[in-house]
Formats: sequence, structure tokens, C-alpha cells
Amino acid sequence: MQTAHMNLKILLPFKIFAEKTGVFRIVAESRAGSFGLLPHRLDCVASLAPGILIFETEADGEVCIAVDEGVLVKTGTEVLVSVRNAIGGTDLGKLREKVEQEFMNLDEQEKSVRSVLAKLESGFVRRFAAFHHE
Repeated sequence: MQTAHMNLKILLPFKIFAEKTGVFRIVAESRAGSFGLLPHRLDCVASLAPGILIFETEADGEVCIAVDEGVLVKTGTEVLVSVRNAIGGTDLGKLREKVEQEFMNLDEQEKSVRSVLAKLESGFVRRFAAFHHE
């Protein structure tokens, strides 16, 4: 009897992060908790919470990927995962360090963007108020 496998594709907004064939199992996290996918499971759609996505292949063994929130769609043997951001790594300790560094960088970028937006908004309000008084 031939063992069934799945094809996994992890999509980011700007590129394909990973494309794997021969996947035995997948474990993902939703807001309700972790769940597993096997090749013969019924088709499903799930909203993913930020966390660790685990999949296993014969060639790579067990692989852990940190993913941001997104959507998982299983249709037959095809599994598509669409997330905003993903960071790969097999060692959970190193993966945690990468995630912490990435989130710190995102926090700094977010602060910078918010500062620029606040300046733009205040400038717009001043000009609009001046225009209204003329």
C-alpha cells in the first residue's frame, strides 16, 4: 500500500516562502488551539494564529516555521498557507531568537511609520484649518 503525501505551499504577500512535496503531516495553530493535518483528512479552511507551523517530510524530517496570522486551505492533497510573515528554522531556540529580533525590528519600523503619519496628519489639519478660515 502506497503512503499518501501532501503538497505544502507557504505564501507571503510578495513571494512563495516554501514549496514542499511529500509532506506526511502538518501541525498548525488557530485561535482555538493546535490541529493536525494528514493526507486523508477532509478538506478544510482554518484561520491561523501567530505561532509555529510544523511539517514533516522524509527528506527534511520535522521542520518548524514561525508564521504570522493567516489562512490555511486544504484541498485534496494540496495545502496552501497564506501568511503575512514567516521565519524558517529547525532549532526552536534559534527560531525564537530570530522571531524576537524580527519583531523588535518591526516595532521600530512601526514607531517610525506612526511618527511620520502623525506629522502628516497634523500638517493636513493645520492647512485645512487655515484654508477654512480664509
